[in-house]
Amino acid sequence: MTATGMVHPWQCRNARVRSVHCEAPDVMTLELVMDDPAAAPPYRFEPGQFNMLYVPGVGEAAISISGDPSDTSSLLHTVRAVGNVTRFLTNMTAGSCLGIRGPLGVGWPLSQCDGKDILLVAGGIGLAPLRPVVSALLADRHRYGHISLLVGARTPKDLLYRREWSAWQKDIDVQVTVDRADDGWNGHVGVVTTLLDRLPVSRPEQTVLMTCGPEVMMWYSIRAALDRGVRSSAVWLSLERHMNCGVGLCGHCQLGPELLCRDGPVVPFDRVAPFLKVDSL
Repeated sequence: MTATGMVHPWQCRNARVRSVHCEAPDVMTLELVMDDPAAAPPYRFEPGQFNMLYVPGVGEAAISISGDPSDTSSLLHTVRAVGNVTRFLTNMTAGSCLGIRGPLGVGWPLSQCDGKDILLVAGGIGLAPLRPVVSALLADRHRYGHISLLVGARTPKDLLYRREWSAWQKDIDVQVTVDRADDGWNGHVGVVTTLLDRLPVSRPEQTVLMTCGPEVMMWYSIRAALDRGVRSSAVWLSLERHMNCGVGLCGHCQLGPELLCRDGPVVPFDRVAPFLKVDSL
């Protein structure tokens, strides 16, 4: 389901790359536009949803939509080169053509956040699925309480969207850390959970946590938040498995009883907690 209705999950539409922005040494943001302008309205999305991007002759990959959900002029996808399809995607240039299926999956629970304090915790490429959340929160800032965004990356070069931080910081608390500093880094050094440990949480019973990144990072971030009094029912995370079909038929993205392309990728912690510490699941 999208903001404008149903889109057939198997319908692939043609798109082209309008621009490419290098975010990190192996990470690119592709700005895509539909070849048929009439096809653009159905591709409005909810923060947290993803598209299947198809490279002809190569294959498909599930990529989170990383742009502003209110911007219908184009679609942004931030891609890290980790496999055959994503390597092709990150090497695309303006004018390159590809196919899109989607939007697919379940997004972040913004409808449950009115009046709440919101804590966003992102690790590495995990900031991409949370970037639309930041846009949506800023667009209706009066609806929410205190908002904190905690961002972690391996090195300063791996930090995403740095050009946008100053605008975000006008209305939300943005804190950043890296695992390993370089000569030009004057910020915090340490894993992202160290930021959470020192963060004031004045209304834990009225705080919603949304997190995306490496699973070990999410696990410890969630445990730290629960220890601070955040309710487990108010914790949400975005999980990644190999999404081959995108519609819950092939089973490649199964996590316990969940099919993450259909039931996620955003899922409540209470529903998946028993499976997160099981090897090979």
